[in-house]
Amino acid sequence: MKIRTRYAPSPTGRMHVGNLRTALYAYLISKHEGGDYILRIEDTDQERFVEGATEIIYQTLKDTGLVHDEGPDIGGPVGPYVQSERQKAGIYMQYAKELVDKGEAYYCFCDEERLATLVQEIDDGNGGKKQISVYDKHCLHLSKEEVEKNLAEGKPFVIRQNNPTEGTTTFHDELYGDVTVENKELDDMILIKSDGYPTYNFANVVDDHLMGITHVVRGNEYISSSPKYNRLYDAFGWEVPKYIHCPLITDEEHHKLSKRSGHSSFEDLIEQGFIAEAVVNFVALLGWSPDDNQEIMSLQELIEKFDYTRINKSPAVFDYTKLKWMNGEYLKAMDEDKFFEMAKPYLEKVIKKPLDLKKISNMVKTRIEIFPDIEGMVDFFEEMPEYDTAIFAHKKMKTNEETSLAVLKEVLPLLEAHDDYTNDSLFALLSDYIKSHEYKNGYVLWPVRIAVCGKEMTPCGATELMEVIGKDETIARIKKSIALLEK
Repeated sequence: MKIRTRYAPSPTGRMHVGNLRTALYAYLISKHEGGDYILRIEDTDQERFVEGATEIIYQTLKDTGLVHDEGPDIGGPVGPYVQSERQKAGIYMQYAKELVDKGEAYYCFCDEERLATLVQEIDDGNGGKKQISVYDKHCLHLSKEEVEKNLAEGKPFVIRQNNPTEGTTTFHDELYGDVTVENKELDDMILIKSDGYPTYNFANVVDDHLMGITHVVRGNEYISSSPKYNRLYDAFGWEVPKYIHCPLITDEEHHKLSKRSGHSSFEDLIEQGFIAEAVVNFVALLGWSPDDNQEIMSLQELIEKFDYTRINKSPAVFDYTKLKWMNGEYLKAMDEDKFFEMAKPYLEKVIKKPLDLKKISNMVKTRIEIFPDIEGMVDFFEEMPEYDTAIFAHKKMKTNEETSLAVLKEVLPLLEAHDDYTNDSLFALLSDYIKSHEYKNGYVLWPVRIAVCGKEMTPCGATELMEVIGKDETIARIKKSIALLEK
């Protein structure tokens, strides 16, 4: 049977890293076996709906290369692919009533006041208390006549699943194996809400069956709900899909990754200067690794290598430092023209002078991890910063402020008399000077570089910098540095 997976996000805002991983793993599972990848928009929770969030979903999938085979925007044989449209077509109510007819579900007419009496306080497992509400099956015992009378009068209702209170229910997860729960722990969850919309749990089961989904990928926070899903599948007589519950993603303090971290969503990371390919690669490794432990992988390589049985059950740590390293590796390998187009806005933010930005872009390409690193690395091209002359001292180069002053005074007239300010020509000029005085390269090049940029760290050497800023600016900066050293 052909593998069919789905990504079924709710349009509630930016795409959380955990949701992106779910989307990615579902995609890799299907494409590894040549299967189908379906996009379904789950908008049944109208209160949480965020305007524009559906467009964010489409854009994120496009940016990450997770191309779906069926979905709201391209159609397919099992549409509609938006749950609110399926609700209007009466799909969920039809199947809920089928369960009522089978005795596997029932109408519940309890109002908020009565439901409030069912709230109880229990230990939360962390030394505190939490409130839960367990429905007492009150409306299960209504006669058929009472139900029909309430419906005829237009009394508000929900439809609840009729779960057993004795025995156990077992479901199988591909990673966790068989998981058994006591049926007394299964609340009679709501299938159809009072507004006529299905709950997330019920719509999931119905849609996954009708769309032929063979593998369901989701976070392991849904493990506790899976027995209820299985009871629905069994009640309908449907085949249960394979479950793959993925581990929790935590921050470096081992807390659940939240919006407060500042990098919990795909959009956050892109805005921080990461590129989509690196983010996808990194997210794939949040709980999974190939058998050869390769770390830098294209999407095609991920498809070829992905084996969901290697997903780890332990929580995955979002290592921001590792993501930056990985992003830097992608930038190093990027085509120069593409890199320049992406780097240009960051260069133009700090460099207003008519300098060769493409040349500067090439200088920083292998030295940054994320694009915002560029600004602090190249700002000296625009204007010489204020700096402490102590940075002229370098033990390894055997330089200090006095030796640097002497060198700069000697090379200044050479540079003033020289007109060819290309890197090769400038390097040859300074090399001749170094040889004639029997100096080490660093003894001369270190103070010259400091003199023209005012920084210890730069994306390239002295003569490359001088080529970019030109003769007039080079001479002016060296004179200024000489004046500072003489003070």
